[in-house]
Amino acid sequence: MQSQCFSSSRRLWWALLLCVLLVPFAAGAADMVPSSYLPVVIKEPFEETMTRMKGEKAAVMKRQMDLLNERYDLGDRPAQGVTMSGGKVVQEGVRAKLPEGMTWDRLGAMSPEEIFKKGLWPKGFLPLPHPNHVEGGQVFPQFHIDEIKKQEGRDLTRFDLDYDLPEHLLPEFPPPIYLTTRPDLGDVSQGKVVTLMNYYELFNGILNPKQLEGLRLLVTPFPQQQFNQTEDRRSELPSRGVTCFDCHVNGHTNAATHLVGDIRPQEFRHRIDTPTLRGVNVQRLFGSQRALKSVEDFTEFEQRAAYFDGDPVIATKKGVNVLERGSQVHFMAEFQALLDFPPAPKLNIYGRLDPGKATPEEMRGEEIFFGKANCAVCHPAPYYTDNLMHNLRTERFFKPQMVNGRMAAADGPIKTFPLRGIKDSPPYLHDGRLLTLEDTVEFFNLVQELKLTAEEKKALVAFMRAL
Repeated sequence: MQSQCFSSSRRLWWALLLCVLLVPFAAGAADMVPSSYLPVVIKEPFEETMTRMKGEKAAVMKRQMDLLNERYDLGDRPAQGVTMSGGKVVQEGVRAKLPEGMTWDRLGAMSPEEIFKKGLWPKGFLPLPHPNHVEGGQVFPQFHIDEIKKQEGRDLTRFDLDYDLPEHLLPEFPPPIYLTTRPDLGDVSQGKVVTLMNYYELFNGILNPKQLEGLRLLVTPFPQQQFNQTEDRRSELPSRGVTCFDCHVNGHTNAATHLVGDIRPQEFRHRIDTPTLRGVNVQRLFGSQRALKSVEDFTEFEQRAAYFDGDPVIATKKGVNVLERGSQVHFMAEFQALLDFPPAPKLNIYGRLDPGKATPEEMRGEEIFFGKANCAVCHPAPYYTDNLMHNLRTERFFKPQMVNGRMAAADGPIKTFPLRGIKDSPPYLHDGRLLTLEDTVEFFNLVQELKLTAEEKKALVAFMRAL
């Protein structure tokens, strides 16, 4: 009996030794094949990772800024007399650069096949890469980083990269908050960024207890892929994490960026331009390309999956915040459903222009929007969304190509975003590649093969600014 036990122990010992010896070979083999999973065990000390990435940061950002300057005119050119609902001036003009010697009229007269064959698709209309697409992760504009650090002492700075688009091309900060339940109050934010430090004093007496608790959760930091307590982070110090309102600031957007979590491999993941939460009460699809069916689904998805690149294994390691659906998720969704679109004084109760208040150019733009341009097929009044997804098939116009670690290829189906209050939400499209409304009109003029005149394009922009 003792001999049998000894023999069994010896076999177990040899089996364990064999496993230990084979681990390096298995790991090496894993490195050679694609994987859907992120590495869980980090083999490089954190200080070495941070030193290496800090050293690479200048080159990473130069590469991205060189790309942006090649694609766009990034200058500060405010539109005369046109502001967002909180007062920030709206930027004007087409910012995407054309191939040398080309004009928008000549390009618009060409077929998709001709543009494809001659390689004339504007680079600014190609998918936009993340500031460091190979690395990915949440990146916040500097003005938001500064405000959160001032209010909470929580630092959203990444040691490996910075946000890329200039501030004048982004939404106003802080954005106003309008409530469907209290339109008489106007902007209830009082010109402040709502955080865990001030949400109670701002909203106690305006919200009911469920909504107030939902708001508290929306401004409470929880661990996220780049901001957490582990050595696999991109903040210099261990971090409490991020909040929902670090991207959807004041229930709107600061244009913070990230990569979608539901695509592999990395080079095919799409950059995200954070959409506004205004008007979620009238929407039936959530996520720019995910088609989540309720704001509750969206809220839960963000915490469980999007925060951790769609990887539940790494989420467990870093401290995923599992929300309770019946109360916490419900409370958060109930507050989000109160977020209203900004006032649009020129629109009537049907969401159409009031002829007594609109300019002739705006009225002409509305006629084109509902007529020749076919915009209303996907963006019907009153909220200017059909609550569906559509595939623009932009791959008709260009050959797949690698751009700064991003494979520019087919976009696939995209949610129809509401156009109410659209002037408050630059940049545009799901990845933010369109910097102005003028860019957006030129983009869709090509995609839909509309052959709009310069005057018609200008009128369309005027109309959308009135929404």
